Parts: sequence; structure tokens; C-alpha cells
Amino acid sequence: MLLPPLVRLRARQTDRRTDGQTEMCTLEKRGNVFVLAITGPGEHRLNPTLVGSLRSALCRVREEPNCSALVTTAEGKFFSNGYDLSWAQNHRDRLELMSSELRALVRDLISLPMPTIAAVTGHASAAGLILALSHDYVLMRKDRGFLYMSEVDIGLVLANWFVTLIRSKIGSPAARREMLMKAAKLTAAQGAAMGIIDSVHDGPEETIRAAIRLAEELVVREWDGHVYAANRMVVLREVLDSLGSDEAVEAAANRASSKL
Repeated sequence: MLLPPLVRLRARQTDRRTDGQTEMCTLEKRGNVFVLAITGPGEHRLNPTLVGSLRSALCRVREEPNCSALVTTAEGKFFSNGYDLSWAQNHRDRLELMSSELRALVRDLISLPMPTIAAVTGHASAAGLILALSHDYVLMRKDRGFLYMSEVDIGLVLANWFVTLIRSKIGSPAARREMLMKAAKLTAAQGAAMGIIDSVHDGPEETIRAAIRLAEELVVREWDGHVYAANRMVVLREVLDSLGSDEAVEAAANRASSKL
């Protein structure tokens, strides 16, 4: 199957910096499908620089609400390895900013007026897995990468909104227990068997191609984008309601203060 040619689009960039390095994303279009890719070989930690870049790209995508779909992917061995905890260490304001920015990004995805698909071509851990699950569909390569909610392993309390989102996306209590209470590192095949992943593919290119094919199948339905978004917001109303605060940040900050 031949795919439509790529058209590169310019997304508004953020000027914020964290550790002196900038990790951004690219936004391209194949026919009616937007392809948003986190660039670079790193872990794609969700600091304000990267999240701001993703949100800027979604602002550009939002300008074409009808007969479009979004595929989000990442270069390298990681989809995202979660929050940039080393940047935020011992800085409560940074923890709060990081949480606030990710919650805003999730809100942007839930309200985006088109179908959304995450093409997971590497490890998706903690907040990085939450980012993937914030899409309507999740596809994953089978030869590399784990789905991993690491909080219990690294001594962090789960955010209530993380759990609310996972509960809305994963129906099996046993699967949620494996993810959240056992911190199991799940392969793509295991994720598919548990209903976490929608389909599994041979490698990164195959996964992205499959995501684009699915997006094209959804685009031809010619749904009204604003109606689609409104329905998603109804379905995920509890998730949206939970995005107002993050008690886990309070707990982490208080725990850090008690050690000073």
C-alpha cells in the first residue's frame, strides 16, 4: 500500500528550556492524517520543553478539525520514559509545573476534534504510558519496548488522575493490578492480551504504517470533528474532572521536605 506523501507543517515552538537541551517534535501530514513525532534518540522525558512543543503541535492540528486524524509516535528506543524527575528533583515548583503541563496536554488530546492513535515504537513508562493511553487507540511494535507503570518500584504514589485514566481505558481489574500494583513490564503481546494495546506489529515502520492505515479508515467515515470530540469528552468525563489537581505532587513534595 502506497502512503500519501509527507507535507511538513510548522508548529509554534516554545522557548522554555530545562537542562539546556531542547527536545522537540515534528508535525507532518499524509493526506488527511497528521503525524506527530517526538524527535531524537533520548528517553523523551516529559519536561515542560517537550510537553510545550507537543501542545503547540496540537494547536496546529486543531485548525483542521474535520476529516482528519492524528498519529503520535516517537523516534528511538523510547516512546516516553515518563516525567523528567532528575530535572524536577527537590524543586516543588518544577514538579507542579510538570504535572500541570502534562494534565493540560491530556486535556488537549481528549478535546481534540478528530480520532487519535498512539504508535508506540519503544518503551512507554509511567507518565509516558499515560500519554499513550490518552489516545483513542494504541498500537505497538512487538520486537521492542515495555509498558511499565514504575511508581511502586521507584517509591512514588500514583496520581489519582493516572488511575482514573487507566480505569477508563483498561477494563480488566487483573490487568490494572498487574500494571499498578505489581509494576509488571508488559510486552506488546501481553498488553494486547490484556486489552491495553489494540494491535501489535513487527517493527517501528510497520507500526506507524498500521497506525496511518487505521487513521485513514477512520477519516473516510467523515465524522464531524467537534461532535467526535464532544462524545469523547462525555465518555471520559471522569478523567477530565480528575485533571484539576494532582495529589501525588503534594505527597512527593511533602516527602522530600520531611527529609531536609
